[in-house]
Amino acid sequence: MRRVRVLHVIEKAIDSGGAERFAVGLVTHLPPDRFERWLCVTRHADPATSRELADAGVRQIHLQRRAKWDVHRLAGLVGLLRQQRFDVLHAHMFGSNFWGSVIGRACNVPVIIAHEQTWSYEGDRLRRWVDGQVIGRLATRFVAVSAADAERMVALEGVPAEKIVQMPNAYIPRRRGNGDLRAELGLRSDTPLVGAVAVLRPQKALTVLIDAHALLLQRIPEAHLAIAGDGQCRGEIEQLANQLGIAPSVHFLGQRGDVDGILQAVDVGAMSSDFEGLPLFGLECMANHTPLVATAVGGLREIVDHGRTGLLVPRRDPAALAEAIADLLSDPARRERMATAAEERMSEFTIDAVAARFAELYERLVREAER
Repeated sequence: MRRVRVLHVIEKAIDSGGAERFAVGLVTHLPPDRFERWLCVTRHADPATSRELADAGVRQIHLQRRAKWDVHRLAGLVGLLRQQRFDVLHAHMFGSNFWGSVIGRACNVPVIIAHEQTWSYEGDRLRRWVDGQVIGRLATRFVAVSAADAERMVALEGVPAEKIVQMPNAYIPRRRGNGDLRAELGLRSDTPLVGAVAVLRPQKALTVLIDAHALLLQRIPEAHLAIAGDGQCRGEIEQLANQLGIAPSVHFLGQRGDVDGILQAVDVGAMSSDFEGLPLFGLECMANHTPLVATAVGGLREIVDHGRTGLLVPRRDPAALAEAIADLLSDPARRERMATAAEERMSEFTIDAVAARFAELYERLVREAER
């Protein structure tokens, strides 16, 4: 049988951001004997990710869009689709979902997949309409990463239910790092340490985590919090830590590539998000034997069995978040039980397992399109 020709489309190929890391992980883990793998990056790729793609044998196209309305560069996607005759176009995230669906349909690509990682599904009426009436109608399938997102896509956006396929995100290993995080931060080896890894944007509600840490210190004064990542909200979060007088116990690590090593060093992982699809950070905690405390939103309710594999708390509730973290920091045996139970579920979330599911989906949809 001939190899299926698959083109993935995403704005950025970078090592930060769950959607970007997942897209790169997926295209590099599709079986090369069954798929001819391409990635079109409409904005930019970092050098390390480009090397990773090249080393995996993935062909890359870079359109170099610099702004939202810099649409003339998408002519390169039109030319590529007409020249190469792909079997599958798989777009990731809203902008690429829109352009991939419209241009892919115009260029007669047999199978078009739009992939939604998540969004708030609130406020933006135009986006809801585009998802439901444009992308949802033009795409062959619309991927939701959680049952919660799938339900909202149907109920709030009007995406046809028969178009939606639920597929999980996957754990994608990162380099471990050779350092000792507590030593790096100048902490004693027995210091209670909570960790969070995120793009610092409003969705992650990290001011709630800062408020929770201030409350945590009332119960466990020696506790510290390490936050890895960067983004638009960093200044606001740092300012709040200063205002609350807890800055000495809050450590901003910046963008890090050794997330697995960080998670292996901390005692508890924490998420304070307002909404999530199926966050890679949750899977990274599971894979690295790190008990997780998170808000009960989106797909987190599907991967965290409250009280057995982690703890879930209401969103925007710093007191509940602080109490759950304190309970785990105070009970090493319970942390170990939860981490072990969570790790036992990892086989269904490895990148090889998830890539195999997408491979089957691609081949099935191509067969159906050829009938």
